[in-house]
Amino acid sequence: MRIVIKETKKETGKWTADYIWKKIEAFGPTAERPFVMGLPTGSSPLPIYQEWVRRYKAGEISFKNVVTFNMDEYVKIPEDHPESYHAFMYENLFNHIDCPKENINILDGNAADLEKVCKDYEAKILASGGIELFLGGIGPDGHIAFNEPGSSLVSRTRVKTLSYDTILANSRFFNNDMSKVPTQALTVGVGTVMDAREVVIIITGFNKARAVREVIEGGISHMWTVSMLQLHEHAVISLDEPATMELQVESVKYFKDIEDIAGDKMPNHIDE
Repeated sequence: MRIVIKETKKETGKWTADYIWKKIEAFGPTAERPFVMGLPTGSSPLPIYQEWVRRYKAGEISFKNVVTFNMDEYVKIPEDHPESYHAFMYENLFNHIDCPKENINILDGNAADLEKVCKDYEAKILASGGIELFLGGIGPDGHIAFNEPGSSLVSRTRVKTLSYDTILANSRFFNNDMSKVPTQALTVGVGTVMDAREVVIIITGFNKARAVREVIEGGISHMWTVSMLQLHEHAVISLDEPATMELQVESVKYFKDIEDIAGDKMPNHIDE
């Protein structure tokens, strides 16, 4: 894994946004061969989306030849509900850029046959040529998408019942009323993410520090599902300083030294 540490959340977001866009430019997407990207919701990617919107409005970038697949969506919540992930993505990114609507893929949590939705999503990813780069964030318990502790590390897109802790944490978006929080979601699996040719995870804030320690310094565990990235050939984790607070000093020094020596001259992974 390549570990990149910046001082602030804003700097981490900008570095990650620039890094991914360089990958898109190097790919040279066309209408016939678009760049296929996985996207998350949540607070972690917001600085990235804000930077992309800024650059698009400045006329510097275009999403016309980008295809997106979002990680997850609640079950049985209207797409226009302010807390749906459809609404989140359009409010924070898609309404402000030129990505064609037909290129945007978000799981349908209101379908009659949810299992079919999940199978069709996996099939559509494969039909698109697979995901070139999956961007993600993590929860304080080290989960990616809705692959909470205990999830299979080879899981695929599926219906997932949410844990009490997740429902409690998400109640802040529903006027602190747990009864209004959906209890199920559709989510890509850990295996779905691992199939991407590159995975970039952005982690910011001290509340993620323990998860960062487990994911980087700990072993691979289904109790910290993003730890599976230790086995990915091309994985990047971008952190701000607060998120590194539980790492060993020598670990932080090592990763900073590697960046100082090689920086963007290195490949998107470090051979150990």
